[in-house]
Amino acid sequence: MTDDRSPHLIWTPDGAPRSGRFDDVYFSREDGLAESRAVFLAGCGLPQAWRGRRDFTVGELGFGTGLNIAALLDLWRREGPPDGRLHVFSIEGFPLSRDEAAQALGAWPEIAEAVQALLAAWPAATPGFHRLDLPGFRASLDLAVGEAAWALDQWRGRADAWFLDGFAPSTNPGMWSDAVLDGVRARSAPGARLATFTVAGAVRRGLAERGFAVDKRPGHGRKRERLEARLPGEAPDSPGGRVAVIGAGVAGTATARALKALGRDVVVVETEAPGAGGSGFPTGLVTPRLDAGDAGIAGLYAQALERAGTLYRRVDGAVTAEGVLQLQGAPRDAVRFDKVAAQAIWPEGAMRPLDAGQTGTRLDETSAVGGLDMTGALAVRPKVVLHAWLEGVAVLTGRVDRIETAGDGWRLLDADGGLMAEIAQVVIAAGWGSDALAPALKLKPVRGQADWISGVAPPGAVAWGGYVVPTEDGLLFGATHDRGDVGTDTRPEASADNRRKLAERLPGLAARIAGLESRSRAAVRATTADRLPLAGAIAPGLFVLTGLGSRGLCLAPLLGEHLAAVMSGTPSPLPGDLVTRIDPQRITQPTARSDAGL
Repeated sequence: MTDDRSPHLIWTPDGAPRSGRFDDVYFSREDGLAESRAVFLAGCGLPQAWRGRRDFTVGELGFGTGLNIAALLDLWRREGPPDGRLHVFSIEGFPLSRDEAAQALGAWPEIAEAVQALLAAWPAATPGFHRLDLPGFRASLDLAVGEAAWALDQWRGRADAWFLDGFAPSTNPGMWSDAVLDGVRARSAPGARLATFTVAGAVRRGLAERGFAVDKRPGHGRKRERLEARLPGEAPDSPGGRVAVIGAGVAGTATARALKALGRDVVVVETEAPGAGGSGFPTGLVTPRLDAGDAGIAGLYAQALERAGTLYRRVDGAVTAEGVLQLQGAPRDAVRFDKVAAQAIWPEGAMRPLDAGQTGTRLDETSAVGGLDMTGALAVRPKVVLHAWLEGVAVLTGRVDRIETAGDGWRLLDADGGLMAEIAQVVIAAGWGSDALAPALKLKPVRGQADWISGVAPPGAVAWGGYVVPTEDGLLFGATHDRGDVGTDTRPEASADNRRKLAERLPGLAARIAGLESRSRAAVRATTADRLPLAGAIAPGLFVLTGLGSRGLCLAPLLGEHLAAVMSGTPSPLPGDLVTRIDPQRITQPTARSDAGL
């Protein structure tokens, strides 16, 4: 996609929005809302098409002002199934700003609540996938910013209805290309309905050639005709049954939260208590892995950070610091930080390189190195998050010793062979404890010990390989990085090492805490050989979310939603190429994946 993502918006004398880029209007000046309802909602047979459905998915080409989706949300809340969930996937190559959309949508007070919900969740215009929550409408929206053919290739959902609302084929032929129509067909569920304003012959023929039954219908307003189309078949039911999530750290609770949001019956199994493992420190960093060379890894962490920030900020008392200063670890980091800051995946101002003088002023230290101000990164209190996400979720205390197949499901057994639960689907999300239950994942342990002190405030959240972050009443610093060590005992030499490393980077702060008593805690991180997480199926009905290393607080919210979607047959928020990067079969079945061309 071109670097210029502006729609070149023009406002006509009567206040209607028009794209200068495509020289076309976003909606009818007579009555855009009525047109949306007639062409797209009625054209896809709504609300009748979703009767009796637990999940219903709508795809759209051309998000534009969001008018179609606002009209859809309004109809869904009024006439959708009471226990149903609406999933929307929309594509926009040249997004409007929130203020532009608000101005465009202000003419229809009858859908004001839906409009306000969309505007409140309006994402950044960065390329990639963005998930928007619309809880008041029992709905979510995945907005793909990019070219339509790319977005359709990357999406892993199946639409029950399509709104083809790109600008006219004569002005925007790329939106109606064979590649795009191929993508629509590939991502359509059996029985999918499709609606569009255009009756261009190439569009009619293209849809018919791909198996759609196409009909012309009376148009709306000045448009004499429009199209409706349908695929044969009936959409399958969504998967059901109870789910067990093993592990009540951030990975397990993020997955449980996402499953619960999809209406699944979830039980979390935890050996001790929520946060007993790596998520049990008083505070932790929510920071991305910075990669200036691998666009896939960079994109994964940018999307994960955006999603984590959205979800953590909703939890009262969870966030202890906004923004994290990443210090340079080597002279070459100055160039690397400049490259990271220039990546289009970050919102404007999200990554700001600082020189040594600027970091010194920020930290009230005589700093010899520059840094990267990551304004979207956070520090959070994990236990506050875990408590909030487990509200209303059943928690079973006990250690799962092994997992066995049981017909179409699974049995969880304790060390004595006693049955703990018989379940339809299982998620192993136990951090380093996942190794004992799924040794084929080849996880590697890395022990980490951190220390914390009350009564001393740090100069914000700072990372450099080690880190210092604010706690509720002081600061936490560390952590050690002991490869191959699975000990969780606290060690004086590890605390001394944490103080030494703090003094090397922040000598003024280290002097302030010298002689003050600290408390310590150790836990074991689960890592993989390629430093990428594992999220997906390892057997029918058996899934994992582990290998998050030291980035669990950043990755878990997004990957938990991805896993819940895969398990429930609903659209994942992740692009397909990222799904491939985190698939555990790259570890468990590398030869098969190589043979498949993956």
